Amino acid sequence: MSGREQPLAAGSTILSAEARELYLAVVRGDGSLPSGPNSNTDDSARDELVRLGLLVPDADDADFLVAVDPAQLSTSLSHSWQRQALELLSRAVSFPSELQELAREFHTPNNSGGSIEHVRGKALIRQRLEQFRDSGFEEALALQPGGPRQPDLLARMIAYDLKTLSSGTRMRTIYHASTRYHQPTRDYVATLAQAGGQYRTLDEPYTRLIVMDRRVAVIPIDDDMSLAAFIYDPAIVDYLAKEVFEQYWSRALEFEGDRTVPQQVVSRLRQTIIDQMLEGTNHRVIARRLGISERTLARHIAEMRDDYKVDSLFQLGYTLGRKAQGSVD
Repeated sequence: MSGREQPLAAGSTILSAEARELYLAVVRGDGSLPSGPNSNTDDSARDELVRLGLLVPDADDADFLVAVDPAQLSTSLSHSWQRQALELLSRAVSFPSELQELAREFHTPNNSGGSIEHVRGKALIRQRLEQFRDSGFEEALALQPGGPRQPDLLARMIAYDLKTLSSGTRMRTIYHASTRYHQPTRDYVATLAQAGGQYRTLDEPYTRLIVMDRRVAVIPIDDDMSLAAFIYDPAIVDYLAKEVFEQYWSRALEFEGDRTVPQQVVSRLRQTIIDQMLEGTNHRVIARRLGISERTLARHIAEMRDDYKVDSLFQLGYTLGRKAQGSVD
């Protein structure tokens, strides 16, 4: 690219004051200027006019420079700079996709045996996950405990998740059964299921897990997800995908956002509640593990008391214990 074709920085002027004065002096004179060093001429101003194209060598006398019509030069430079601007815009649009492969390698340490990185802070954890997603991936597996998702979170996620599915990415997610009773979550699942996402619910305790492309797994260290481990070790990631996620997936029940809750879901949820109660787990912990509220748990227990025709929680526990002992015998 020649000097005269170099685009200017935004807000800068085309000519310095010295070059402008020199050009005016040339055109007000005979329209020419010696091309060599001249004690009466500012050499830097002359060179600036030459670089821009306002002074060019005289075709009849190489020892002189002649002035060029600024109007013609303006049209020529305008077209040239517009063309360069379009080329730069095209490069800016294509640049992120061209670097996706490099970004994937950057975020996947190639240490012997892999590595484990602890990331603290929900905002930083979310930012790190978004970096992986933006770098491109073909498969995402997720265990999402905690019951129904926040409506504002679902609203923020749905457009991005639809775009991800449309790019060919396979997404499988497991929720707790309580999400089947939550209209915003049902609507979200129904929309993404139609786009190719796969969802199931599981009526037993489990912890959060995200696996992306079998290259990185993310697990919580703190219950509130304020500290997470990003695992790059291939053996550990493969274990978490196959022996944890796939095992849960095989036991989970298909969920496509439909309003009707299958009786099998209710039966399995209550069986899990029974199992937790027989282990001596308190109600608050049971509710948290199953992603339901304590009020919902109390309703299930009250309905089970009616089913077993007992009046108290103690009697229900005794009856359930006898039933479990009888099944073992």
